[in-house]
Amino acid sequence: MPREPVARIFAQQAEACARLGSPLYAALLERAADDIREGGPCAAVLAGHIVAGREEAARDQALPLRLAGAVHALVLTGRAPRLAEHYPSAGGVFSAERPDAAWPAFREVVAAEGEWIEGWLRRPPQTNEVGRANLLLAGLLYAVPSAQLPVRLFELGSSAGLNLRAEQFRYSAGDFAWGPADSAVRLADAWEGEVPDWLRMGAQRHQALRIVERRGCDLTPIDPLSADGSLALRAYVWPDQRDRFARLDGALSIAAKVYATVESAGAAEFLSAVDLEPGTLTVVWHSVMRQYVPAEEWAAVERELDRLAAASGPEAGFAVIRFEPGEVRGTRGFWLSVRSDKGPERPLALAHPHGVPARWPTAVV
Repeated sequence: MPREPVARIFAQQAEACARLGSPLYAALLERAADDIREGGPCAAVLAGHIVAGREEAARDQALPLRLAGAVHALVLTGRAPRLAEHYPSAGGVFSAERPDAAWPAFREVVAAEGEWIEGWLRRPPQTNEVGRANLLLAGLLYAVPSAQLPVRLFELGSSAGLNLRAEQFRYSAGDFAWGPADSAVRLADAWEGEVPDWLRMGAQRHQALRIVERRGCDLTPIDPLSADGSLALRAYVWPDQRDRFARLDGALSIAAKVYATVESAGAAEFLSAVDLEPGTLTVVWHSVMRQYVPAEEWAAVERELDRLAAASGPEAGFAVIRFEPGEVRGTRGFWLSVRSDKGPERPLALAHPHGVPARWPTAVV
């Protein structure tokens, strides 16, 4: 097993967790990197899941997040009580003064539950980050041209399909608010600074959205209403980020009431069966999934999107809404962009990778 390249990936993920507000995972993954270098329990459970000499294999497989998710699942199911004492998601307490205090218990769990963890590692990491609905819904308010126009919503890389219910969530920032006041998902402080005029205008135009079809695709979809599916979604939320847990719990309750389907299919195959319908707006959206799709497959996706755009017109509208990492006029980040009918793609906003808060870069709009 090439330990050093894999240890490097764990250290890089630790740095990312620190930047994205999870000091617990930052500390644990940094110690896991050392454990891999030393040939400890973390190295042992990962041995069968990497290709010798290929650092990119460890990165592509998201091994740090798979391992962290596996251990978190054990915590959430009561199989790691000593570690649970340090996980806020399980009622434990994280100590900012001793951020790596959980490491001995984490290492013990990996050593004791190696066979179970190895099984979990064979599953692809599955997140369905509800915070990203903040950007997707903003794009939808911008894209739908008239009130009460029926919307057909299609999502690529949909996972459990929670964001297919995005108009059921409550969004607020300062004096701005949109969505059901009693929603179980509340995205407060959704925008940093002034809420952009285009979003205010979209919210005024649409007191509600009429979504008549909700369909998604994923190579390995999750049933959010099953015990296993719910556990997988919760396990991949970082345990010291309570707001994300609250959003996920609320989204799961909404999923039980609002119907959506997610089929097992690749993105291009899924889109090939989609056609426009007169009297509706067909919307395709996706968030932070492009990086997981091979280039050849994505080229086929773009051809399908071009096909739908070419078929659009006054009788049957079409829009593509993306929230993906990229660079716009020299600014790198996670960008919301919208393409309507045959028009060009327009960047609208930048946001935290988890979607909240967003901000409006006036220089590019």
